[in-house]
Amino acid sequence: MSRTGEDVLAGVGPRLRALRRARGATLKDLATETGLTPSTLSRLENGKLRPTLEQLLPLARAHGVPLDDLVAAPPTGDPRIHLRPVRRSGLVLVPLTRRAGGVQAYKVIHPPAGRAPTMDPQTHEGYEWFYVLNGQVRLVLGEQEFRLGPGEAAEFDTRVPHWIGSAGSEPAELLTLFGPQGERAHLPASGA
Repeated sequence: MSRTGEDVLAGVGPRLRALRRARGATLKDLATETGLTPSTLSRLENGKLRPTLEQLLPLARAHGVPLDDLVAAPPTGDPRIHLRPVRRSGLVLVPLTRRAGGVQAYKVIHPPAGRAPTMDPQTHEGYEWFYVLNGQVRLVLGEQEFRLGPGEAAEFDTRVPHWIGSAGSEPAELLTLFGPQGERAHLPASGA
């Protein structure tokens, strides 16, 4: 096996331990879920046992991660983005970009107005642009308030106190671009 292959397998144990601990599971709990013995799981986590596909498949299922994540497989050049929604402060955020830094794109789903978090305007470095895909959106920007519907967009400096939420009884879905200070969404001039 190549040195790279050995390095990949050597990193599996610490990733398995971190995933198990993040879930708050014991070796015994994981053994029940996977059909592997606690001793085998311990030896895998400590790097004393080289993992096999037959061991990794039930572990990936139990932890709810792709097999590629367990072995830290290198990128294959696949341009597709594998969406992994995140719930934060009552919102569902679906990252649409996977590189760090620069402009980040998200699909953001705001809960209906009656179930939204309380309005608490925030400020932070950066610049934000959003486009309303579905629903009605309420944007509070400084002392001003705006209502936007499907097909409308807004762009603002995030150092201005702001709050975004659903303005209706249905969830509001937005396509959001967020970038470091000074970056803005630009459209080419007509004819360009």
